[in-house]
Amino acid sequence: MKIAVSIFSFLTILIGTILFMQFQVYSEEVDSAEKGYRYSQEIEIVYRDESLDIRQHFKNLPNEELTIEWPKASINPDCFIENEHSCARLSEDSTKFKAGETRAQSISYVIPLKDGLQSRQLMKNVFATLKNGDVQFSTVHISTEKDVKGQWVTGLPLIGEQNLSLVNYSMFSGEGPVKDLFWQDGDFALQYEMGAVSIYSRTPLKAAFYEKLEKVNFLSNEHLAIVNGTNTDGVDGFRMIFVPNVTVAKVQQNVLLTQLEATYDFGDSPHWLKELLASFLTGTVFGGEKTKEVAATITGQLTDGQLKEWQVRLWALEGETISGELLDKELSEVLDASTKYISMNAQSEKSYPFLYNDPRQLYVNSEKQPAVQVVLKDGEVLYGADILLESIGYDVSIGKHGYYVVSETREFRFPNEPGFYVFNQRRYDTVSLPVKQVAGQYFIEESWLQRLFIVEIEKTEDRINISAP
Repeated sequence: MKIAVSIFSFLTILIGTILFMQFQVYSEEVDSAEKGYRYSQEIEIVYRDESLDIRQHFKNLPNEELTIEWPKASINPDCFIENEHSCARLSEDSTKFKAGETRAQSISYVIPLKDGLQSRQLMKNVFATLKNGDVQFSTVHISTEKDVKGQWVTGLPLIGEQNLSLVNYSMFSGEGPVKDLFWQDGDFALQYEMGAVSIYSRTPLKAAFYEKLEKVNFLSNEHLAIVNGTNTDGVDGFRMIFVPNVTVAKVQQNVLLTQLEATYDFGDSPHWLKELLASFLTGTVFGGEKTKEVAATITGQLTDGQLKEWQVRLWALEGETISGELLDKELSEVLDASTKYISMNAQSEKSYPFLYNDPRQLYVNSEKQPAVQVVLKDGEVLYGADILLESIGYDVSIGKHGYYVVSETREFRFPNEPGFYVFNQRRYDTVSLPVKQVAGQYFIEESWLQRLFIVEIEKTEDRINISAP
Protein backbone atom coordinates (compact mmCIF):
# COMPACT_ATOMS: atom_id res chain seq x y z
CA MET A 1 0.00 0.00 0.00
CA LYS A 2 2.99 2.32 0.50
CA ILE A 3 3.61 2.10 -3.24
CA ALA A 4 -0.03 3.01 -3.88
CA VAL A 5 0.22 6.04 -1.61
CA SER A 6 3.44 7.12 -3.33
CA ILE A 7 1.79 6.85 -6.73
CA PHE A 8 -1.18 8.74 -5.37
CA SER A 9 1.06 11.59 -4.22
CA PHE A 10 2.86 11.64 -7.57
CA LEU A 11 -0.45 11.81 -9.44
CA THR A 12 -1.65 14.59 -7.21
CA ILE A 13 1.34 16.69 -8.20
CA LEU A 14 1.22 15.67 -11.86
CA ILE A 15 -2.48 16.35 -12.47
CA GLY A 16 -2.97 19.18 -10.03
CA THR A 17 0.00 21.49 -10.57
CA ILE A 18 -1.46 23.67 -13.31
CA LEU A 19 -4.88 23.76 -11.66
CA PHE A 20 -3.46 24.78 -8.29
CA MET A 21 -1.40 27.56 -9.85
CA GLN A 22 -4.57 28.93 -11.41
CA PHE A 23 -6.42 28.44 -8.16
CA GLN A 24 -3.85 30.35 -6.11
CA VAL A 25 -4.32 33.33 -8.42
CA TYR A 26 -8.08 32.98 -8.02
CA SER A 27 -7.82 32.77 -4.23
CA GLU A 28 -5.61 35.83 -3.98
CA GLU A 29 -8.03 37.80 -6.14
CA VAL A 30 -10.98 36.77 -4.00
CA ASP A 31 -9.15 37.57 -0.79
CA SER A 32 -7.96 40.95 -1.94
CA ALA A 33 -11.27 41.93 -3.50
CA GLU A 34 -13.58 40.96 -0.68
CA LYS A 35 -13.24 40.92 3.08
CA GLY A 36 -14.82 38.16 5.13
CA TYR A 37 -14.29 34.75 6.63
CA ARG A 38 -13.59 32.73 3.51
CA TYR A 39 -11.23 29.88 2.89
CA SER A 40 -10.33 27.21 0.37
CA GLN A 41 -9.61 23.53 0.93
CA GLU A 42 -7.89 20.52 -0.53
CA ILE A 43 -8.99 17.05 0.58
CA GLU A 44 -7.09 13.79 0.09
CA ILE A 45 -9.04 10.55 0.56
CA VAL A 46 -7.68 7.02 0.56
CA TYR A 47 -10.15 4.14 0.89
CA ARG A 48 -8.65 1.11 2.66
CA ASP A 49 -9.50 -1.35 5.43
CA GLU A 50 -13.21 -0.48 5.26
CA SER A 51 -12.63 3.18 6.08
CA LEU A 52 -11.88 6.54 4.48
CA ASP A 53 -8.52 7.96 5.55
CA ILE A 54 -8.81 11.71 5.06
CA ARG A 55 -6.28 14.51 5.05
CA GLN A 56 -7.83 17.96 4.84
CA HIS A 57 -5.83 21.09 4.09
CA PHE A 58 -7.37 24.51 4.86
CA LYS A 59 -5.91 27.49 3.00
CA ASN A 60 -6.22 31.28 3.09
CA LEU A 61 -7.29 31.24 6.73
CA PRO A 62 -7.85 34.56 8.54
CA ASN A 63 -5.80 35.55 11.57
CA GLU A 64 -8.48 34.76 14.13
CA GLU A 65 -9.62 31.82 16.23
CA LEU A 66 -11.59 29.29 14.14
CA THR A 67 -13.71 26.45 15.50
CA ILE A 68 -13.28 23.06 13.80
CA GLU A 69 -16.46 21.04 13.31
CA TRP A 70 -15.36 17.43 12.90
CA PRO A 71 -17.64 14.94 11.12
CA LYS A 72 -19.81 13.07 13.62
CA ALA A 73 -18.69 9.72 12.21
CA SER A 74 -14.97 10.56 12.35
CA ILE A 75 -12.40 8.92 14.61
CA ASN A 76 -8.72 9.60 15.32
CA PRO A 77 -8.83 13.37 14.74
CA ASP A 78 -5.28 14.62 14.55
CA CYS A 79 -2.84 17.04 13.02
CA PHE A 80 -1.38 16.15 9.65
CA ILE A 81 2.25 17.24 9.58
CA GLU A 82 2.78 18.36 6.02
CA ASN A 83 5.46 20.89 7.01
CA GLU A 84 6.73 22.60 10.15
CA HIS A 85 3.87 25.12 10.12
CA SER A 86 0.95 22.87 9.08
CA CYS A 87 -0.27 22.37 12.67
CA ALA A 88 1.06 25.53 14.28
CA ARG A 89 -2.40 26.87 15.04
CA LEU A 90 -4.15 23.63 16.07
CA SER A 91 -5.20 23.68 19.73
CA GLU A 92 -4.17 20.85 22.07
CA ASP A 93 -7.71 19.47 22.18
CA SER A 94 -7.99 19.72 18.36
CA THR A 95 -11.21 21.73 18.59
CA LYS A 96 -9.98 24.91 16.95
CA PHE A 97 -7.28 26.76 15.08
CA LYS A 98 -5.85 29.52 17.24
CA ALA A 99 -5.32 33.00 15.85
CA GLY A 100 -2.05 33.21 13.93
CA GLU A 101 -0.27 34.39 10.82
CA THR A 102 0.01 30.94 9.24
CA ARG A 103 -2.70 30.81 6.60
CA ALA A 104 -2.63 27.06 5.84
CA GLN A 105 -3.38 24.28 8.33
CA SER A 106 -3.83 20.53 7.89
CA ILE A 107 -5.72 17.86 9.81
CA SER A 108 -6.38 14.13 9.42
CA TYR A 109 -9.15 11.78 10.51
CA VAL A 110 -10.79 8.47 9.64
CA ILE A 111 -14.42 7.74 8.61
CA PRO A 112 -15.21 4.05 9.30
CA LEU A 113 -17.62 2.47 6.81
CA LYS A 114 -19.74 -0.32 8.20
CA ASP A 115 -19.38 -3.36 5.92
CA GLY A 116 -16.94 -1.38 3.79
CA LEU A 117 -17.66 0.52 0.60
CA GLN A 118 -21.16 -0.27 -0.64
CA SER A 119 -22.44 0.39 -4.14
CA ARG A 120 -24.99 3.22 -4.44
CA GLN A 121 -24.03 4.37 -0.96
CA LEU A 122 -24.41 8.08 -0.21
CA MET A 123 -22.01 9.13 2.54
CA LYS A 124 -23.26 12.39 4.02
CA ASN A 125 -21.31 15.07 5.88
CA VAL A 126 -18.01 13.21 5.81
CA PHE A 127 -15.73 16.28 5.83
CA ALA A 128 -14.63 18.70 8.53
CA THR A 129 -15.77 22.32 8.30
CA LEU A 130 -14.84 25.58 9.98
CA LYS A 131 -17.69 27.18 11.91
CA ASN A 132 -19.14 30.28 10.24
CA GLY A 133 -16.69 29.89 7.36
CA ASP A 134 -17.53 30.12 3.67
CA VAL A 135 -15.68 27.71 1.37
CA GLN A 136 -14.66 29.45 -1.82
CA PHE A 137 -12.95 26.58 -3.62
CA SER A 138 -12.56 22.83 -3.07
CA THR A 139 -10.30 20.18 -4.56
CA VAL A 140 -10.82 16.50 -3.75
CA HIS A 141 -8.45 13.60 -4.54
CA ILE A 142 -9.73 10.03 -4.08
CA SER A 143 -7.55 6.92 -4.25
CA THR A 144 -8.62 3.27 -3.97
CA GLU A 145 -6.92 -0.04 -4.50
CA LYS A 146 -6.94 -1.39 -8.05
CA ASP A 147 -9.59 -4.04 -7.45
CA VAL A 148 -12.14 -1.46 -6.22
CA LYS A 149 -13.87 -0.70 -9.52
CA GLY A 150 -16.53 1.98 -9.71
CA GLN A 151 -17.25 5.69 -9.98
CA TRP A 152 -17.03 8.38 -7.29
CA VAL A 153 -19.30 11.45 -7.27
CA THR A 154 -18.69 14.52 -5.12
CA GLY A 155 -20.90 17.20 -6.66
CA LEU A 156 -17.80 19.04 -7.92
CA PRO A 157 -16.69 18.83 -11.55
CA LEU A 158 -14.63 15.71 -12.31
CA ILE A 159 -11.22 16.92 -13.48
CA GLY A 160 -9.62 13.57 -14.32
CA GLU A 161 -9.21 9.88 -13.52
CA GLN A 162 -6.39 7.38 -13.89
CA ASN A 163 -6.32 3.60 -13.49
CA LEU A 164 -2.80 2.41 -12.69
CA SER A 165 -1.33 -0.94 -11.82
CA LEU A 166 -1.94 -0.53 -8.08
CA VAL A 167 -4.46 2.26 -7.59
CA ASN A 168 -7.47 4.00 -9.11
CA TYR A 169 -7.37 7.76 -8.76
CA SER A 170 -9.99 10.50 -9.24
CA MET A 171 -9.73 14.25 -8.90
CA PHE A 172 -12.57 16.77 -8.49
CA SER A 173 -12.22 20.51 -8.27
CA GLY A 174 -14.41 23.60 -8.40
CA GLU A 175 -15.90 26.59 -6.65
CA GLY A 176 -17.81 26.16 -3.41
CA PRO A 177 -17.95 23.56 -0.64
CA VAL A 178 -18.22 19.77 -0.76
CA LYS A 179 -19.93 17.71 1.94
CA ASP A 180 -20.92 14.28 0.66
CA LEU A 181 -19.53 11.32 -1.27
CA PHE A 182 -21.29 8.77 -3.47
CA TRP A 183 -19.88 5.59 -4.96
CA GLN A 184 -21.36 3.11 -7.42
CA ASP A 185 -19.72 0.04 -8.84
CA GLY A 186 -19.69 -1.37 -12.36
CA ASP A 187 -19.89 0.59 -15.60
CA PHE A 188 -21.47 3.61 -13.95
CA ALA A 189 -19.54 6.69 -15.16
CA LEU A 190 -19.57 10.37 -16.04
CA GLN A 191 -21.38 10.63 -19.38
CA TYR A 192 -21.61 14.38 -19.93
CA GLU A 193 -20.61 17.68 -18.37
CA MET A 194 -21.76 21.18 -19.27
CA GLY A 195 -21.64 24.35 -17.21
CA ALA A 196 -23.67 23.82 -14.08
CA VAL A 197 -24.31 20.06 -14.35
CA SER A 198 -22.62 16.70 -14.81
CA ILE A 199 -24.60 13.62 -15.81
CA TYR A 200 -23.59 10.24 -14.38
CA SER A 201 -25.22 7.09 -15.74
CA ARG A 202 -24.57 3.41 -16.44
CA THR A 203 -25.33 3.96 -20.11
CA PRO A 204 -24.80 6.98 -22.39
CA LEU A 205 -27.88 9.06 -23.11
CA LYS A 206 -29.05 10.03 -26.59
CA ALA A 207 -27.51 13.03 -28.34
CA ALA A 208 -30.95 14.71 -28.45
CA PHE A 209 -31.02 14.69 -24.63
CA TYR A 210 -27.79 16.67 -24.42
CA GLU A 211 -28.88 19.08 -27.17
CA LYS A 212 -32.08 19.91 -25.28
CA LEU A 213 -30.24 20.16 -21.97
CA GLU A 214 -27.87 22.77 -23.37
CA LYS A 215 -30.86 25.05 -24.05
CA VAL A 216 -32.13 24.95 -20.45
CA ASN A 217 -31.64 28.11 -18.38
CA PHE A 218 -30.43 27.51 -14.84
CA LEU A 219 -30.31 30.02 -11.98
CA SER A 220 -26.63 29.77 -11.06
CA ASN A 221 -23.36 28.25 -12.19
CA GLU A 222 -22.70 26.34 -8.97
CA HIS A 223 -22.04 22.81 -10.13
CA LEU A 224 -24.45 19.94 -9.47
CA ALA A 225 -24.05 16.24 -10.20
CA ILE A 226 -27.09 14.49 -11.70
CA VAL A 227 -27.15 10.74 -11.08
CA ASN A 228 -29.38 8.72 -13.40
CA GLY A 229 -30.62 6.33 -10.73
CA THR A 230 -31.13 6.10 -6.98
CA ASN A 231 -29.09 5.53 -3.84
CA THR A 232 -29.72 3.14 -1.00
CA ASP A 233 -31.19 5.85 1.26
CA GLY A 234 -33.44 7.43 -1.36
CA VAL A 235 -32.33 11.01 -0.57
CA ASP A 236 -30.38 13.66 -2.44
CA GLY A 237 -26.91 14.70 -1.41
CA PHE A 238 -25.34 18.12 -1.16
CA ARG A 239 -24.82 19.17 -4.80
CA MET A 240 -26.00 15.70 -5.89
CA ILE A 241 -29.45 14.98 -7.32
CA PHE A 242 -30.69 11.44 -7.97
CA VAL A 243 -33.13 11.21 -10.88
CA PRO A 244 -34.39 7.75 -11.91
CA ASN A 245 -35.03 7.41 -15.67
CA VAL A 246 -33.58 10.84 -16.29
CA THR A 247 -35.20 13.25 -18.77
CA VAL A 248 -34.46 16.88 -19.62
CA ALA A 249 -37.69 17.98 -17.89
CA LYS A 250 -36.75 16.11 -14.71
CA VAL A 251 -33.24 17.57 -14.73
CA GLN A 252 -34.59 21.07 -15.27
CA GLN A 253 -37.12 20.81 -12.47
CA ASN A 254 -34.80 19.17 -9.94
CA VAL A 255 -31.87 21.47 -10.60
CA LEU A 256 -33.93 24.65 -10.56
CA LEU A 257 -35.72 23.73 -7.35
CA THR A 258 -32.43 22.75 -5.70
CA GLN A 259 -30.89 26.06 -6.72
CA LEU A 260 -33.95 27.95 -5.49
CA GLU A 261 -33.90 26.23 -2.10
CA ALA A 262 -30.24 27.17 -1.74
CA THR A 263 -31.04 30.82 -2.46
CA TYR A 264 -34.47 31.43 -0.93
CA ASP A 265 -36.31 30.27 2.20
CA PHE A 266 -39.75 28.93 1.24
CA GLY A 267 -40.90 27.98 4.73
CA ASP A 268 -44.18 26.07 4.39
CA SER A 269 -45.16 27.63 1.06
CA PRO A 270 -46.78 25.25 -1.45
CA HIS A 271 -44.53 23.49 -3.94
CA TRP A 272 -45.96 25.27 -6.97
CA LEU A 273 -44.76 28.60 -5.55
CA LYS A 274 -41.18 27.40 -6.06
CA GLU A 275 -42.02 26.45 -9.64
CA LEU A 276 -43.59 29.88 -10.18
CA LEU A 277 -40.48 31.68 -8.96
CA ALA A 278 -38.21 29.50 -11.09
CA SER A 279 -40.40 30.10 -14.15
CA PHE A 280 -40.08 33.88 -13.93
CA LEU A 281 -36.40 33.86 -13.00
CA THR A 282 -35.46 31.66 -15.96
CA GLY A 283 -38.04 32.92 -18.44
CA THR A 284 -39.17 29.35 -19.06
CA VAL A 285 -42.50 28.24 -17.56
CA PHE A 286 -42.52 24.71 -16.20
CA GLY A 287 -44.27 22.72 -13.50
CA GLY A 288 -47.87 21.72 -12.92
CA GLU A 289 -51.06 23.15 -14.39
CA LYS A 290 -51.55 25.60 -11.52
CA THR A 291 -48.04 26.98 -11.94
CA LYS A 292 -48.56 27.43 -15.67
CA GLU A 293 -51.95 29.10 -15.21
CA VAL A 294 -50.75 31.54 -12.53
CA ALA A 295 -47.58 32.37 -14.50
CA ALA A 296 -49.58 33.01 -17.68
CA THR A 297 -52.12 35.17 -15.84
CA ILE A 298 -49.45 37.32 -14.18
CA THR A 299 -47.54 37.69 -17.47
CA GLY A 300 -50.76 38.81 -19.15
CA GLN A 301 -51.10 41.65 -16.64
CA LEU A 302 -47.54 42.95 -17.16
CA THR A 303 -45.98 45.05 -19.88
CA ASP A 304 -42.50 44.09 -21.10
CA GLY A 305 -40.98 46.75 -18.86
CA GLN A 306 -42.99 45.59 -15.85
CA LEU A 307 -42.00 41.99 -16.49
CA LYS A 308 -38.31 42.95 -16.34
CA GLU A 309 -38.90 44.89 -13.13
CA TRP A 310 -40.77 41.89 -11.68
CA GLN A 311 -37.79 39.63 -12.40
CA VAL A 312 -35.37 42.13 -10.84
CA ARG A 313 -37.50 42.27 -7.72
CA LEU A 314 -37.60 38.46 -7.49
CA TRP A 315 -33.79 38.25 -7.68
CA ALA A 316 -33.58 40.89 -4.95
CA LEU A 317 -35.54 38.62 -2.58
CA GLU A 318 -32.50 36.33 -2.15
CA GLY A 319 -32.34 35.14 1.45
CA GLU A 320 -35.93 36.21 2.19
CA THR A 321 -38.70 33.89 3.35
CA ILE A 322 -40.88 33.51 0.26
CA SER A 323 -44.65 33.56 0.71
CA GLY A 324 -47.67 34.42 -1.38
CA GLU A 325 -48.11 37.62 0.62
CA LEU A 326 -44.53 38.75 -0.06
CA LEU A 327 -44.84 38.05 -3.79
CA ASP A 328 -48.17 39.89 -3.88
CA LYS A 329 -46.51 42.90 -2.28
CA GLU A 330 -43.77 42.96 -4.92
CA LEU A 331 -46.23 42.37 -7.76
CA SER A 332 -48.52 45.12 -6.51
CA GLU A 333 -45.65 47.59 -6.51
CA VAL A 334 -44.76 46.62 -10.07
CA LEU A 335 -48.38 47.04 -11.18
CA ASP A 336 -48.88 50.15 -9.04
CA ALA A 337 -52.15 48.54 -7.96
CA SER A 338 -52.91 46.17 -5.11
CA THR A 339 -53.57 42.47 -5.71
CA LYS A 340 -53.72 39.34 -3.57
CA TYR A 341 -53.70 37.02 -6.56
CA ILE A 342 -50.75 34.83 -5.55
CA SER A 343 -51.62 34.50 -1.85
CA MET A 344 -55.26 33.69 -2.62
CA ASN A 345 -54.14 30.95 -5.00
CA ALA A 346 -51.73 29.69 -2.33
CA GLN A 347 -54.68 29.36 0.06
CA SER A 348 -57.00 27.73 -2.47
CA GLU A 349 -56.78 24.34 -4.13
CA LYS A 350 -58.81 25.66 -7.04
CA SER A 351 -57.77 28.48 -9.33
CA TYR A 352 -58.44 31.95 -7.99
CA PRO A 353 -59.03 34.72 -10.58
CA PHE A 354 -56.81 37.75 -10.93
CA LEU A 355 -58.40 40.64 -9.04
CA TYR A 356 -57.25 44.07 -8.03
CA ASN A 357 -57.83 44.76 -4.34
CA ASP A 358 -58.60 48.11 -2.82
CA PRO A 359 -55.84 48.41 -0.18
CA ARG A 360 -57.70 50.97 1.93
CA GLN A 361 -59.00 50.07 5.39
CA LEU A 362 -62.75 49.42 5.48
CA TYR A 363 -64.91 50.73 8.32
CA VAL A 364 -68.60 49.99 8.87
CA ASN A 365 -70.31 52.40 11.24
CA SER A 366 -66.84 53.42 12.46
CA GLU A 367 -65.85 49.82 13.23
CA LYS A 368 -62.88 48.41 11.32
CA GLN A 369 -63.64 45.34 9.18
CA PRO A 370 -60.26 43.95 8.04
CA ALA A 371 -61.77 40.67 6.80
CA VAL A 372 -63.99 42.31 4.18
CA GLN A 373 -62.37 42.26 0.75
CA VAL A 374 -62.95 45.09 -1.71
CA VAL A 375 -62.02 44.07 -5.25
CA LEU A 376 -62.21 45.42 -8.77
CA LYS A 377 -63.50 42.95 -11.38
CA ASP A 378 -64.67 43.70 -14.92
CA GLY A 379 -64.98 47.39 -14.11
CA GLU A 380 -67.11 46.81 -11.00
CA VAL A 381 -66.27 47.47 -7.36
CA LEU A 382 -67.25 44.42 -5.32
CA TYR A 383 -67.47 44.00 -1.53
CA GLY A 384 -67.21 40.68 0.29
CA ALA A 385 -70.86 40.13 1.12
CA ASP A 386 -71.05 37.79 4.12
CA ILE A 387 -69.19 39.76 6.80
CA LEU A 388 -70.20 43.17 5.45
CA LEU A 389 -73.94 42.44 5.43
CA GLU A 390 -73.76 40.80 8.84
CA SER A 391 -72.02 43.93 10.17
CA ILE A 392 -75.04 46.07 9.18
CA GLY A 393 -77.58 43.83 10.89
CA TYR A 394 -78.49 41.07 8.42
CA ASP A 395 -78.28 37.30 8.61
CA VAL A 396 -76.88 35.65 5.50
CA SER A 397 -77.27 32.06 4.31
CA ILE A 398 -77.10 29.94 1.21
CA GLY A 399 -80.20 27.99 0.32
CA LYS A 400 -81.53 25.84 -2.49
CA HIS A 401 -82.81 28.84 -4.40
CA GLY A 402 -79.94 31.25 -3.90
CA TYR A 403 -78.25 33.64 -1.48
CA TYR A 404 -80.49 34.88 1.36
CA VAL A 405 -80.05 38.16 3.25
CA VAL A 406 -82.58 38.68 6.06
CA SER A 407 -83.29 41.20 8.85
CA GLU A 408 -86.35 41.70 11.06
CA THR A 409 -88.11 43.84 8.46
CA ARG A 410 -86.34 43.18 5.15
CA GLU A 411 -85.74 39.96 3.26
CA PHE A 412 -83.70 39.48 0.08
CA ARG A 413 -83.11 36.46 -2.12
CA PHE A 414 -80.52 36.62 -4.87
CA PRO A 415 -81.14 33.57 -7.08
CA ASN A 416 -78.52 31.39 -8.67
CA GLU A 417 -79.80 32.30 -12.13
CA PRO A 418 -79.39 35.89 -13.40
CA GLY A 419 -82.13 38.38 -14.38
CA PHE A 420 -83.93 39.16 -11.13
CA TYR A 421 -83.84 39.29 -7.34
CA VAL A 422 -86.59 38.98 -4.73
CA PHE A 423 -87.28 41.59 -2.03
CA ASN A 424 -89.94 40.92 0.63
CA GLN A 425 -91.54 38.24 -1.52
CA ARG A 426 -91.69 40.49 -4.59
CA ARG A 427 -89.70 39.86 -7.75
CA TYR A 428 -87.64 42.62 -9.38
CA ASP A 429 -86.09 42.19 -12.82
CA THR A 430 -82.56 43.41 -13.36
CA VAL A 431 -79.94 43.40 -16.09
CA SER A 432 -76.85 43.29 -13.84
CA LEU A 433 -76.24 40.99 -10.90
CA PRO A 434 -76.41 42.62 -7.44
CA VAL A 435 -74.70 39.62 -5.82
CA LYS A 436 -72.27 37.33 -7.61
CA GLN A 437 -69.84 34.57 -6.82
CA VAL A 438 -66.11 35.01 -7.35
CA ALA A 439 -63.98 31.92 -6.66
CA GLY A 440 -66.72 30.46 -4.45
CA GLN A 441 -67.21 33.63 -2.38
CA TYR A 442 -70.19 35.98 -2.52
CA PHE A 443 -69.64 39.64 -3.39
CA ILE A 444 -72.08 42.52 -3.70
CA GLU A 445 -71.59 45.28 -6.29
CA GLU A 446 -71.07 48.77 -4.84
CA SER A 447 -74.02 50.60 -6.42
CA TRP A 448 -76.40 47.76 -5.52
CA LEU A 449 -75.07 47.82 -1.96
CA GLN A 450 -75.99 51.49 -1.70
CA ARG A 451 -79.36 51.10 -3.41
CA LEU A 452 -80.69 47.96 -1.72
CA PHE A 453 -79.22 48.30 1.77
CA ILE A 454 -79.50 52.09 2.10
CA VAL A 455 -75.86 52.70 3.01
CA GLU A 456 -73.65 55.70 2.44
CA ILE A 457 -70.08 55.19 1.21
CA GLU A 458 -67.38 57.77 1.72
CA LYS A 459 -63.85 57.21 0.44
CA THR A 460 -60.68 58.97 1.51
CA GLU A 461 -57.07 58.36 0.58
CA ASP A 462 -56.55 55.64 3.17
CA ARG A 463 -59.99 54.35 4.17
CA ILE A 464 -63.51 53.48 3.04
CA ASN A 465 -66.31 54.44 5.40
CA ILE A 466 -69.69 52.72 5.15
CA SER A 467 -72.55 54.13 7.19
CA ALA A 468 -75.72 52.09 7.57
CA PRO A 469 -78.95 52.86 9.47
